[in-house]
Amino acid sequence: MDIVGFLKSQFICHLLICYIFIVSGLIINFIQLFTLILWPINKQLFRRINCRLAYCISSQMVMLLEWWSGTDCTLYTDPESYNKYGKENAIVILNHNFEIDFLCGWNFCERFGVLGSSKVLAKKELSYMPIIGWMWYFLEIVFCKRKWEEDRKTVIQKLLNLRDYPENFWFLIHCEGTRFTEQKHQISMQVAEAKGLPKLKYHLLPRTKGFAVTVQCLRNVVSAVYDSTLNFRNNENPTLLGVLNGKKYQADLYFLLFTFGRRIPLEEVPEDEQECSNWLHKLYQEKDAFQEEYYRTGTYPAVPIVPPRRPWTLLNWLFWASLLLYPLFKLLINTINSGSSLTLASFAFVIVMASVGVRWMIGVTEINKGSTYGNNDNKQKQK
Repeated sequence: MDIVGFLKSQFICHLLICYIFIVSGLIINFIQLFTLILWPINKQLFRRINCRLAYCISSQMVMLLEWWSGTDCTLYTDPESYNKYGKENAIVILNHNFEIDFLCGWNFCERFGVLGSSKVLAKKELSYMPIIGWMWYFLEIVFCKRKWEEDRKTVIQKLLNLRDYPENFWFLIHCEGTRFTEQKHQISMQVAEAKGLPKLKYHLLPRTKGFAVTVQCLRNVVSAVYDSTLNFRNNENPTLLGVLNGKKYQADLYFLLFTFGRRIPLEEVPEDEQECSNWLHKLYQEKDAFQEEYYRTGTYPAVPIVPPRRPWTLLNWLFWASLLLYPLFKLLINTINSGSSLTLASFAFVIVMASVGVRWMIGVTEINKGSTYGNNDNKQKQK
């Protein structure tokens, strides 16, 4: 291992990275709080400012993937469609198989200039989480309780609010509703059999109601749907801890507008909820076929393109690092020079608590600690 790789694997480096992320994130959240006074005066200015503030937070995560770990990302797509990415509003359907698939989704948002304005359909609990959750609140992210009877009215209202959004945005949606595991897949395919639907080998059964409502509410605002399928070469199963350790991955993303690399306007997606549901099920059958092809050949049936990295994620991180590391080191030196046993013990306690916090944040992304949503909910559907 070279000296750079050795340093990247050291916990003290991880602690400093997390310190910068947490402190800068809380500062930005505090600034976002003050932007609320702009909402009744100039809503669009409020939105534009919060897009930039959100970028300052989310780009630090992307920096870890792009610059710290040096992960390579190859995009397989139609060259004609490639020119439209980032220049139009889009609904992006993502698969949900890996611990860092959200990070890879952000990575492609960054490379096409829509990271700060990207939207997601997220569970309500995340809105209470400092930094990311609070950032999403100010970005008007659509939160739901995963109980459709309660969520429908709220989700529709939040989506309709995005119809006059001043920035190009991608609405990222995991139609499967939860991360893929073998247990959830088995239960999901039991539901498929009970409903007379074709079984999928590599995906869970898509949940169609949220997607249908999203299409209905954003029609004439969103130009297209992007169906994306993420894989990592050599059957790697990347983790956030691996990224933090500087491990380099090679990610392949098959990114098509609808199917077979064609761009089909959103108007051609059925408006009727049942027809839209059937369309989505058919799309997932095609996704499964693409996945089968990838496992068989190691590639996708499209042109490979590597979108260039932009420097802004690195520059943003360097700005916050230069701003926040100096007072930290000054405090550390003063603490050591004080010679007070109580002060040193207090500082050591803070370090220990910080390390626990870092490990907790990493643990949130781990597959074996994922939600039981797919397990319990599908079991109930079978009854």
